[in-house]
Amino acid sequence: MSTPETLAAWLALLETRHPKTIELGLDRVDAVKVRLGLQPICPIITVAGTNGKGSVCAYLEAMLTEAGYRVGCYTSPHLLRYNERVRINRQEAGDADLVAAFAAVETARGDTSLTYFEHGTLAAVWLMQRQKVDVLVLEVGLGGRLDAVNVWDADCAVVTTIDLDHQDYLGPDRESIGFEKAGIFRAGRPAVCAEMHPPQSLLDQADRRGARLLRLGRQIRHELSGDRWRCQVGDADYPDLPRPAMPGRHQFDNAAAAIAALWSLRERLPVAVEAIRRGLSQARQPGRFQLIGERPRRILDVAHNPQSARSLADNLRSLPDGGEVHAVFAMLGDKDIAGVVDALKGLVQHWHIAGLSVPRGASAEALGRVLQSAGLVYTQHADLATAWRAACKAARPADTIAAFGSFYTVAEVMATPEDLPR
Repeated sequence: MSTPETLAAWLALLETRHPKTIELGLDRVDAVKVRLGLQPICPIITVAGTNGKGSVCAYLEAMLTEAGYRVGCYTSPHLLRYNERVRINRQEAGDADLVAAFAAVETARGDTSLTYFEHGTLAAVWLMQRQKVDVLVLEVGLGGRLDAVNVWDADCAVVTTIDLDHQDYLGPDRESIGFEKAGIFRAGRPAVCAEMHPPQSLLDQADRRGARLLRLGRQIRHELSGDRWRCQVGDADYPDLPRPAMPGRHQFDNAAAAIAALWSLRERLPVAVEAIRRGLSQARQPGRFQLIGERPRRILDVAHNPQSARSLADNLRSLPDGGEVHAVFAMLGDKDIAGVVDALKGLVQHWHIAGLSVPRGASAEALGRVLQSAGLVYTQHADLATAWRAACKAARPADTIAAFGSFYTVAEVMATPEDLPR
């Protein structure tokens, strides 16, 4: 078979080649990593967790770039373009570079099977190593212990919040999931926990592995005062910080976790407080309570589990009073749809639902049954584009439209003309 020559052709091949979308385990990825010689000499920061991973990566990327470092950042999933996953100096990798990286992995893998995510992870690090970055920021795809990103030993490992998600792979409760997430911790190296009350399994794993744990509420503290805040890590004080550019009270926890990670690596990667301030003001992640228009207010949020839905609800409550809330709602069928609905049912007056046209997508009928059981009235639409346009047409200038439920939901709405000025 000939080697693909375009990024689109590579992605089409990788999407169909492996019999399983997800196959946890490190042996195959590690073998190809060794053949490729992927052992970066720069510091590596890995970020795991149920929610907040992308935000922490964005803060780290922005702060380190502002400090003058050449930063390689790998995140997933993407919204509109695969290139979003691989950034160097806050610039998306070009198609030609990604094609070269995919081809290098293909040559090295031989007869070793790799999933779409595994192939992409190896390609991203190959490209970043070739580009001679000063630091790698790698977001874990799923779990931690058996995720492809974990083939590299993190110089600092960050775990954000832990909630119920991917239970088929990670276990039925927070203790099981916490154990998997803590698998990225390394002996004698700093580990950051960005949750006030983490599962005991995570704390036990940190102790068992000999990681130097920094916990939110213990070694990491932050305090808000008006429009400014301060963060304290160990004996270091970071005063007079601007509010994070991404909205929501949970973003202070994410930002503090990023600051703690930088503090832990201060001898190898010194970052001045001014660079931290500039990074806080600039760091953004598309689809995280993203405002795309006013009158009516239009918001995109990738909230797809109960914990992230509660954060979305908190953010909606913080908006100025006035008007009603219209939901444009679609989810994957293997997620906790009822839990997400429960988090938002007291805030949303109008539900516009549609099925997701992806293999794991929940049908509009399945969403409707959950809403009906919750005693909620909804309008079912043929597709998300129709649901979005209907919500935009129905909303009054003082209302709010929130599209949420999945990365796929946000991506499809982003690609839909709404016939309203943004």
